[in-house]
Amino acid sequence: MPDRPWPAAPVIYQIYPRSFRDTTGSGTGDLNGITSKLEFVADLGVDAIWLSPFYPSPMKDGGYDIADHMEVHPALGTLGDFDHLVARAHDLGVRVMIDQVFNHTSTEAPWFKRSVARDPVYDDYYVWADPKPDGTQPNNWLSQFGPPAWTWNHKRRQYYFHNFTSDQPSLNLRNADVQAELKQIMQFWRDRGVDGFRIDAVTSLLFDPSLKDNPPATPEVRDKVSGENFVPYTYQDHAHDILPGDGVDYIQNLRDWAGEGAFLIGEVTSGNKSVDLACRLVADGGMSAAYTTDLPEKKATAAAYADILDRSDDPGHLGWWLSSHDQTRHLGKAGDGSAREARFFALLLATAPGSVLIYQGEELGLVQPALPKAAVTDPLDLLYWPDGPGREGARVPYPWAEGGNRGFTTGAPWLPMDWPEGISASVQHIDKGSVLNFYRDALAFRRASMQDLTLRHWERDGDVIRLSYPAAYVVLNFGAEAVEVEGAADLSSDRIDGTLPGRAGAVWLR
Repeated sequence: MPDRPWPAAPVIYQIYPRSFRDTTGSGTGDLNGITSKLEFVADLGVDAIWLSPFYPSPMKDGGYDIADHMEVHPALGTLGDFDHLVARAHDLGVRVMIDQVFNHTSTEAPWFKRSVARDPVYDDYYVWADPKPDGTQPNNWLSQFGPPAWTWNHKRRQYYFHNFTSDQPSLNLRNADVQAELKQIMQFWRDRGVDGFRIDAVTSLLFDPSLKDNPPATPEVRDKVSGENFVPYTYQDHAHDILPGDGVDYIQNLRDWAGEGAFLIGEVTSGNKSVDLACRLVADGGMSAAYTTDLPEKKATAAAYADILDRSDDPGHLGWWLSSHDQTRHLGKAGDGSAREARFFALLLATAPGSVLIYQGEELGLVQPALPKAAVTDPLDLLYWPDGPGREGARVPYPWAEGGNRGFTTGAPWLPMDWPEGISASVQHIDKGSVLNFYRDALAFRRASMQDLTLRHWERDGDVIRLSYPAAYVVLNFGAEAVEVEGAADLSSDRIDGTLPGRAGAVWLR
């Protein structure tokens, strides 16, 4: 959509392709399945879709272990199917964003195999290091999943670095040939009509080439860590393995490769420096937006919301979200699972001062179903089973209809679909009071009535957050007790009559 500039704070709908809709009976969602439901997504009132990886992959980490960045996984379709998807989205006025995973590839990628073999062209494509004299790893760095970030390769007799699993070796992004490859990848997809990119693990792209040990995290640093701290990664101050020195400046490369018109949003996985780094990434025309894990991992409390605002010098350039393919669905984690609280969270997002990320199914008020260990393939969930983050549960396929396999597939779904009756899109579509229709109303209100989302003033009073915009005044009551308000609200997540109930939000237009 080259003639339409991006909104300053777009609403972006994330689709996990394997779990959206299957058109072949394979039990795995595909690109044509996404295309078949784009009208539904457009009617939700979003500005863009973001597609999680659909590339060839051995699926050791949910498709984020990519073997070829410029192809489509055969189980998900073809490049022709992708082109059709983009064309249909644009016809509906919806922009298309795709994941760009530049931190690493799969160990099955041809680049890595050639690097292992010391092919002169690919020898330096990845991060290799000699062992210490005693054969141990080069330093104390840990992968973000917890185990050491170095894996021995007996053919090269060196260790390779990986921020995540050992199936995802980190690319050497300071290598000029690697940079040329990544530029080609971005331009390949831009030429196919892609409007923007979500940059996976953007804070992991560069590290200190001296490979210094990370120091222990001080109590002050650990206090800033979002989520559970049973993962040993949180015990370090990531001074040397997260965007040191020239790391923020490197983001300009991504902007140059994608072009000025592309929307770039980065995932910040730095833990204890999250909001600070997010703000630096969007400065000086780098990323269009960046988002952290603080709000969902801290269970979307008033304190977590205020902490992000307090640490941000420009909340309009942050991404606001609650659920994703990587996080337990928020309605059962931060809420009580009720439709009432689903509406509250919908209004929280619809009134956020920056870009909004909505994950497929949250508009139905889905509460994450439990999965048996035998069904789980996610490496992080299995590493800490049964106490892992529940990433795979967030990927249970979408319930389009009632009965059978819920309109997702005519075959056996790749994950069990244990959804309650009456939750499906087909039922909620015709129920005026459904969570789905509240999402539609809230997003339409954001687009039509709130307009300028420059946050003029905000304040927190206990469990209540108040936001002041040029055209609107918002009150979010995160607590259980009702609070007094004045006048009839123009939009509210629950009925108000002089008071705003607990776990409810409302907006007044000026």
